[in-house]
Amino acid sequence: MPTDIRIKKGLNINLVGVAEATTSKAVASNVYNIRLADFHGLTPKLLLKEGAEVKAGEAIFYNKAYPAMKFVSPVSGELVAIERGARRKILNLKILADKQQTALEHKPLDPAKASAADIRAFLLESGCWPFIKQRPYDVIAHPEEVPKSIFVSAYVTAPLAADINYTLSGREKELQAAIDGLAKLTPGKIHISIGKGENSPFAQLKGFERHTVSGPHPAGLVGTLINRIDPINKGERIWTLSPQDLVIIGEALLTGKFNPERIVALAGSCVKKPKYYTTKIGAEISTLLYASGVNQKDFRVINGDVLTGSKSRPDGHLGFYNNCVSVITEGDDYEFFGWTKPVFDKISSTRSLTFSWMHPNKKYDLDTNTNGEHRAFVVTGLYEEVFPLDIYPLQLLKACMYKDLDEMEQLGLYEVIPEDFSLTEFVCISKQPHQEIIREGLDYLQKEIG
Repeated sequence: MPTDIRIKKGLNINLVGVAEATTSKAVASNVYNIRLADFHGLTPKLLLKEGAEVKAGEAIFYNKAYPAMKFVSPVSGELVAIERGARRKILNLKILADKQQTALEHKPLDPAKASAADIRAFLLESGCWPFIKQRPYDVIAHPEEVPKSIFVSAYVTAPLAADINYTLSGREKELQAAIDGLAKLTPGKIHISIGKGENSPFAQLKGFERHTVSGPHPAGLVGTLINRIDPINKGERIWTLSPQDLVIIGEALLTGKFNPERIVALAGSCVKKPKYYTTKIGAEISTLLYASGVNQKDFRVINGDVLTGSKSRPDGHLGFYNNCVSVITEGDDYEFFGWTKPVFDKISSTRSLTFSWMHPNKKYDLDTNTNGEHRAFVVTGLYEEVFPLDIYPLQLLKACMYKDLDEMEQLGLYEVIPEDFSLTEFVCISKQPHQEIIREGLDYLQKEIG
């Protein structure tokens, strides 16, 4: 049954440089990269050696813990580099793309007629399974575990994030195929949220429970949706997917081909012409930057949105799960007595010498400066004002820091992932790395309890 969800706690961060609703085809990259850090907790086993020829959609490595789970190349070409780190840990796999692309083809599958076993086997073999994440632990879902429900958030509230309604327009057929296939993998429901009053591509689709959501960020995070509809208890599993990944899964089911194409938002105050580009997973970010242009020398490229993305070099590559690249000013300067004077050009959740609360719709040109140094937690109550989940954020962060398993469980660590704490990290006057703390807590919980 559809529900209306209104989120009151949160904070919208309106930034300059939102991508315009126009799309161009990006210049094809010469080299594509698979970054192993995108698959947290995975131990890869290579199927190919350096110098091997590979087709688009052909497996390059598999999950050591579950060999049937394959990870495929986004393009056809030559595996030119296997970059390793400490203890020969694989960091990156680089593929030099062919000028003429060839793709590996599988037999298409009708999701309405296929069994759950057929759907599962197809997703594993085609390389689509890694798009399915699970809670708790924020890792790739285990194929033999059955989730009690599946969640997708198609309501976007993160700053500078891609507009899902725009990027998925016209892809209803693929979305419906993905929903029909995934519905076979859970005895529960598929829950999808859309913005209240928005013209969403999910509005006319079937086979799931629709929820209309309104409110400030983090209302658009899937964790907020889970907390309001079907919270996670110990021993339970919930799967989550991004809307753009549903398109790839649906297209693979219908055509038998793995097509890693994405419509990516290039946004931020440092971009001359913020807009959308059609490109592929693992493509060079420079192909987008040079097309739109950058209006200053000192800037930071963020692979993802400004709250949850990772710092990247301009010659870096698009992440496996990302459909947004943010470019903002590098904040390497310090204001003299900045903490003693009124602030008019920054966003703050407090009213102490700050005035952003008077202009809720104003757009700001913020940089990466933290405006302060790391210090011990200061109890201010700010986290609770922007954290809509039914969880005590400060207490959970501290429990993760001193690794108290009982407290971590009781305070709701099973239910959250790092991105749920991105906004509390933004407003934190102690400059604590909230997302890093939660990530370490989840890893410890999984290691000790599983």
